[in-house]
Amino acid sequence: MLQIHPVPAFSDNYLWLLFDEAGDAFVVDPGDAEPVLAFLAAQRLRLAGILITHHHLDHTGGVAALRARLGSIPVFGPANSPFADIDHRLSPGDSIQVLGHTAAVLGVPGHTLDHIAYFIPSRDNQAPILFCGDTLFGAGCGRVFEGDPAMMHASLARLSSLPTGTRVCPAHEYTLSNLRFALAVEPENVELRAREARDRALRAEGIPTVPSLLSVEAATNPFLRCATESVRQAAATHAGRELGGDADVFGVVRAWKDGFR
Repeated sequence: MLQIHPVPAFSDNYLWLLFDEAGDAFVVDPGDAEPVLAFLAAQRLRLAGILITHHHLDHTGGVAALRARLGSIPVFGPANSPFADIDHRLSPGDSIQVLGHTAAVLGVPGHTLDHIAYFIPSRDNQAPILFCGDTLFGAGCGRVFEGDPAMMHASLARLSSLPTGTRVCPAHEYTLSNLRFALAVEPENVELRAREARDRALRAEGIPTVPSLLSVEAATNPFLRCATESVRQAAATHAGRELGGDADVFGVVRAWKDGFR
């Protein structure tokens, strides 16, 4: 069985560790080497690989230090990434072996043009796992820096099509602030209000709100609900105009969130 653990770093990053009973591990987006090294030592794990979702420094900044301390650990990442220290460059549709499990590489550009995600399907009664970097967050999504809203909407739609029991492992603890915005969009969403209470209680205890389930995101994340009438109406009211397709709704909601305080 694979285990996953979010290692906190900086103010709100999670560096995900994936490890097995044999003591081998992969790390996803190690922006800082020190907390990863500390976790590996505490759990007596051997680092076997590094997965990169995109080139931003808070996702790649610890790679050189990990390799300096642990040797030539293989680094997997996007084929079109400007990050230089990638040994195995991956394109959407590729797959790789991660601790004996096959991980599919999904193209999810929008936040950056090189962004990919890693999806490990269900096996041996283990729920699927998605490492989605800064594309999908708890109750939110990443800012659109290098792509455009239509591109980001398409990437989120791609993730939405995964099995509903998928464990969603994003790279930041943004859930409570995202939920505050989500409630501004859908104040009558009962499941959203229940999630807000549940996740607020978790954070009060210092417990991560992620991984979440894709089914929970589908019911509470406004960026995955652009086809829902309540989100469409809220976006149209905010924009003061009639909206087109779901990508237009997404663009309005993303711009609304960008300016939300």
